[in-house]
Amino acid sequence: MDKQTHVAIVFPHPDDESFGTAGSIMEWRKNDIPVTYLCGNLGQMGRNMGTPAFANREMLPKIRKQELADACEFLDIDFKLLGYRDKTMEFEDLDKMAEHIKGVLESLNPLPSLVITHYPGHGVHPDHNALGKATIKAVQLMDESIRPTLWVAAITHNHEDILGKPDIVNDVSDVFDKKLEAILKHKTQAEGLLKKFDEQTDFGEMDEMMANFKERLGTEKFYIWQK
Repeated sequence: MDKQTHVAIVFPHPDDESFGTAGSIMEWRKNDIPVTYLCGNLGQMGRNMGTPAFANREMLPKIRKQELADACEFLDIDFKLLGYRDKTMEFEDLDKMAEHIKGVLESLNPLPSLVITHYPGHGVHPDHNALGKATIKAVQLMDESIRPTLWVAAITHNHEDILGKPDIVNDVSDVFDKKLEAILKHKTQAEGLLKKFDEQTDFGEMDEMMANFKERLGTEKFYIWQK
């Protein structure tokens, strides 16, 4: 974790960085390792408008962009927008998208020593799979002398049955409360979770819900891409 010089995270949506890597990000930042989030789109086709709703379809991308900025400020990381459209990334030309991502990665200073994306075929959204595939190709196109290590996150329910145990398992339970704060910066997407906790009158059920949530998000797991 502490041997990196710059970590680039390439996921499609605002909030993917917080749900998937916030704990690891905090560890890198604690060691003064810069982190840049390359966000594929603004989640403008997302169904969540807040709980209760405070956004509409026209305003949603602007609100989600500000939520992303707030989360990245909280995590003390930079972010760049790749400019694609939510729920359409699978229809983008793979070669063009890979060249685009390669250019952005090579523009970072210092150059990334580690890139993280989704495992193609093991995202839960077509955008996850499409951007993961393009990012892997982008890294493979980079000159070997500057090519970063590549970690991929598999988030399908049965991925370990198919892929085996992940190579990297980061226990982030000690910073789980801070990770939850980062997630809740994305109010349109995550406020409903908080509302569920607030609505619980049975403390036993609330504790069980929080324990399940912590079990799911208290570790961050990655495979090292070697294909």
